Amino acid sequence: MAPIIEVRELTKEFRTFRRREGVLGALENLFVREHVTVHAVDRVSFTIEPGEMVGYIGANGAGKSTTIKMLTGILVPTGGLVVSYGYVPYRERRRYTKHLGVVFGQRTQLWWDIAVIESFKLLKEIYGVSEADYRRRLDKFAEILNVKEYLHTPVRKLSLGERMRCDLAASLLHNPPLLFLDEPTIGLDVVAKDHIREFLKEVNRTEGTTVLLTTHDLSDIEELCRRIIIIDKGRVLFDGQLAEMKGRLAKYNQVKFFLKDRGQVARLGQIATDGISCERVDELTYLLRFDRNQHSSAEVIREIVNRLEVRDIFIEEEPIEDIVKRIYLSGEVG
Repeated sequence: MAPIIEVRELTKEFRTFRRREGVLGALENLFVREHVTVHAVDRVSFTIEPGEMVGYIGANGAGKSTTIKMLTGILVPTGGLVVSYGYVPYRERRRYTKHLGVVFGQRTQLWWDIAVIESFKLLKEIYGVSEADYRRRLDKFAEILNVKEYLHTPVRKLSLGERMRCDLAASLLHNPPLLFLDEPTIGLDVVAKDHIREFLKEVNRTEGTTVLLTTHDLSDIEELCRRIIIIDKGRVLFDGQLAEMKGRLAKYNQVKFFLKDRGQVARLGQIATDGISCERVDELTYLLRFDRNQHSSAEVIREIVNRLEVRDIFIEEEPIEDIVKRIYLSGEVG
């Protein structure tokens, strides 16, 4: 099966000028400008297969949103190739956009001063959705995303979480095979995030929708994506399975345990040795973090139960945030 998205040596450069400081610098900028070329995306290559849910992550300014904008046809690449659903996005944008849904976390595609349902009806006409399909999808989205109670509320009166759910429904009313999500859960509470994650799982499972997701919330990635692409300073640092990244790059393991009583706290120093650090979570809950190359989980647990009285104990993997942070800092994955 051919990839639904193919990106080869994709590049985007912006030409700007260096601003000098102070009043004299501002005057000098009026007459003499020192131009600088910024490589927002630098020879990025990847393919995405139909039905995949891929996490595309990076620090602020890494090039995530610029890539998404080129994939949706908003920006024209400086160089390289991008073919999405058989289209070159920036050349065939009008025909291409009928086949994709897009959600930008800080922008809405809904009309601000009219009721949500009226925006949906307008989008139905724009995309040429039949009445039967429109009703079926609207009923499904209302149930899964829990938006029925505010369909008749003006968009400007919705909370951020309510608006994001409505934006997701709007982006999928025409049943596109491709969905681009740029920070879809930014600023949302736990309940709203859970609604959105469950909805995305459902449309991927039932409709086979291909999803490319950018986010700073790595719990979104763990919940939704098996594959992850990490970009930094415009270049791809890692492209592979999330499980592979954890297995190959995870350096530490963690053991969380709950002490029986306060009297056990004084004994904690007996188990914090070379390669093992102890962190307090709350009054009776502690976390031991250890280098997996120096100590085994069995060895650490044995030390805990031999020296302390505990109520419960859990083994945890190193958080994905810590692994990704280490990749950003080192600039390498091996």
